[in-house]
Amino acid sequence: MRAFVALIPPAGALAELADAVAPLHEAHPDLRWTPPTQWHLTLAFLGDVDEGRVPELTERLDRAAHRYPPLRLVLASGGRFGDRVLWTRVLPAPADDRELSIPTRRVVRSGTPSRASEHGRSSQPVEGLRRLAASTAAAARRSGIGVDQRGYRPHITLARSRPGADLRPAVEQLAGFTGSPWTADALHLVRSRLGAGPGGTAAHDVVGTWRLAGKNRAETG
Repeated sequence: MRAFVALIPPAGALAELADAVAPLHEAHPDLRWTPPTQWHLTLAFLGDVDEGRVPELTERLDRAAHRYPPLRLVLASGGRFGDRVLWTRVLPAPADDRELSIPTRRVVRSGTPSRASEHGRSSQPVEGLRRLAASTAAAARRSGIGVDQRGYRPHITLARSRPGADLRPAVEQLAGFTGSPWTADALHLVRSRLGAGPGGTAAHDVVGTWRLAGKNRAETG
């Protein structure tokens, strides 16, 4: 089966994001928008998994989940992977009511790379998410499933485009978006059935769930 491990935001957080994204649909009809029912934060993409490896994988994911505490997160702003993918950031929620600070992003004007800040440099580390992602990837590798986890960047994919598309206007339209904080308290193993969803998109089926039950900072693995 084709599968990934993910965190899934609650309905309220997804509804806020859907409200923020809705105006972009009319402004950017050329983009292929991901249905809100499929929005998730991938921790480890597993690709095609031999069914025979699933029992060991589920056991190791259960162990990993019990090492980590729930994470308080927030969806904010927008970003892109070149000219192909539009996404929103997933960041640790602020500990108080201070304005959430968004990391700097790379901006290109007239072919010249430069640095520009959307709302200042973030002081909120993403190490908790990265450690959890690294542990889920390690669980997969120890189950005999190859995972490439280089350059992990927590995000939720919103839309895809054809090569050469300019996604910068859409990123700018999302710059002011900040959702309400929410708590991620479970890992999900999800089966992806390509072409089986609405409009030929993939259908996602949760096949396993494990509660994040740790109390202290966990070590990767």
